[in-house]
Amino acid sequence: MAWGIGNNSQHSTDFMGEIAALGAAFVWALSSTIWQRVGKQMPAVVLNLLKGAIALFMLLATVLILGKPLPAINPNILAMLLISGGLGIGIGDTAFFIVLKYLGARRTLLLETLSPPLTALFGLIFLQENLSPIACTGILLTICGVAWVIAERTAETSLPSKHLWQGLAISLLGQTTHAAGAVLSRAAFTQIDIDPLWTAALRLSGGLAVMLCFLNPTNRDSFKQLKAPKLLNAIILAAFLGTYLGIFLQQISLKYAPAGIAQALSSTSPLFILPLAVLAGEKVSLRAVLGVVCAIGGIALLLGLK
Repeated sequence: MAWGIGNNSQHSTDFMGEIAALGAAFVWALSSTIWQRVGKQMPAVVLNLLKGAIALFMLLATVLILGKPLPAINPNILAMLLISGGLGIGIGDTAFFIVLKYLGARRTLLLETLSPPLTALFGLIFLQENLSPIACTGILLTICGVAWVIAERTAETSLPSKHLWQGLAISLLGQTTHAAGAVLSRAAFTQIDIDPLWTAALRLSGGLAVMLCFLNPTNRDSFKQLKAPKLLNAIILAAFLGTYLGIFLQQISLKYAPAGIAQALSSTSPLFILPLAVLAGEKVSLRAVLGVVCAIGGIALLLGLK
């Protein structure tokens, strides 16, 4: 089944979708530095569940404060958004945390570059989003630039063959579910004019429902660690940045930009990590700078489409 896009209000005349995608990448870069430390202390499914629950509370509080009522929504679109969250957040984000432990941050982020082309492919098949050659070139340049930066230091430690293959398989599952979730969310936006705050909340609800299915008695013992104030505060801060703001900005990008372009721009988090590294006193190599220039060239092509 294909959902046609058509010439409607979704084709914004400004760069709201693209800017929101870059904003999502920025807050994900900030939160990733926190998640990498916290992820060593708690199981992936528990961490994902906690960040989702905290962000959902923040989103619902926001819509209540702003007085944004949930519009009339038919069951098919509601199902799209809930399944989108179940796939992208419930399965995709949990897979991301698991792969972090198996492969390390750089390998995990390198594999994340598979998500934009998968999203563009699904968008073409299911949404009939035919991207122009310039758009495809922009996506390719952006992905290559990000991959070039991430792949610079891959000698983290040698990995057992079993962990390597398990990590690759779980990562592929995660990228596929992220792409499918993004396209389903984009499909919902083409059918109804709904505030991204509500779609973010509905997607998180679907994701939480899936995550609850993954919990087992052993996982529940991990919640006792939340008695440590530093750990709890770190999770709340990362949930605010990476989940509350990140998913909200991602939903804005999917409302106003084609799925493939939105996913490509939102995957540029590693580029934002470099300035943070410089501020922290780390040296940035010429290779990293060239990768950033390549990715910025791709971003410029995507922003020059309108």
